[in-house]
Amino acid sequence: MFSVMPDQAVSLRGLRKSFGSVDAVAGVDLDIADGEFFAMLGPSGSGKTTVLRMIAGFESPTAGTVELGGRDVTRLAPFERDVNTVFQDYALFPHMSVLENVEYGLRVKKVARAARRERALEALASVRLEGFGQRRPAQLSGGQRQRVALARALVNRPRVLLLDEPLGALDLKLREEMQVELKAIQREVGITFLFVTHDQEEALTMSDRVAVFNQGRIEQVGTPAEIYERPATAFVAGFVGTSNLISGEAARAVLGKEGTFSVRPEKLRLVVGDGATAGPEEHSAAGTVSEVVYAGPATRFVVELDAGGRLIALQQNLQVSSMDVTGLRGSRVLLVWHRQHEFAIADAPLPEPARS
Repeated sequence: MFSVMPDQAVSLRGLRKSFGSVDAVAGVDLDIADGEFFAMLGPSGSGKTTVLRMIAGFESPTAGTVELGGRDVTRLAPFERDVNTVFQDYALFPHMSVLENVEYGLRVKKVARAARRERALEALASVRLEGFGQRRPAQLSGGQRQRVALARALVNRPRVLLLDEPLGALDLKLREEMQVELKAIQREVGITFLFVTHDQEEALTMSDRVAVFNQGRIEQVGTPAEIYERPATAFVAGFVGTSNLISGEAARAVLGKEGTFSVRPEKLRLVVGDGATAGPEEHSAAGTVSEVVYAGPATRFVVELDAGGRLIALQQNLQVSSMDVTGLRGSRVLLVWHRQHEFAIADAPLPEPARS
């Protein structure tokens, strides 16, 4: 019989979920350590939210087991599991004050009034909302409501906090601020956070480790740097960041070897004009700029390679304007990169995007 060490907050083995003939989750094995900020990343329909719901107890697995802290909870009801969930819509009670919202779970558990008030105030302090207890949710900003929902979950002191795309309803600037805020809160409270998102930047910014989901399976688990710098498959290379794939005849001509390889756009140095050469530890590929996308701080150059295929190069706009870079469309260029920045990946075509 499978068992885990006590320092594993979550352990999944052979987890499957089928809806009719469709496998939403097709056999997931995963261990998440105590105190870890762990992200499940993937497109819509990849199975990540279904896995979260099975951990929470909202869905029953077709097969496999869910363990929390070494305890098999696969067949237990949600209220019997040491977890709490924060949803994208926050689900706050509009007729209650902030403090009453945070106290609600403790009231249901029949915690004494004085004790629940003390714990609710501590939870609000942990999310930096001291003094907001008497306000109603409608009087708060989106980021403040998100933190109230977080406090309401933290007040129960769960072993694991499940977050189902909680930042999805926020605008870009607030979402970026809350990414930093959430990670800081997680460090302070020390609870395991399991975060579901389709946003690669969120996953890379906030997480200790990331699991990349595709079509009901995990493609790769690793630190943000491992996932980004050394993707294990073509899908991961394409979903996490921009995929620059070199394969077939292009790989033979440019790299002198067989297989499928990738190099990230920011690792490429773009040299305008013919006649440039690469250094002894570098590779290079000649081509023509077919498109220029100016994005303020940086510009993306789409380069059609003489050897076949295309690469995208990302160049910081340190001393150039939009007029300078857009004028390079149609120019002959040489793309140069250090050999240590290219990596081999599974030689397979990119999967079709998952449908919602």
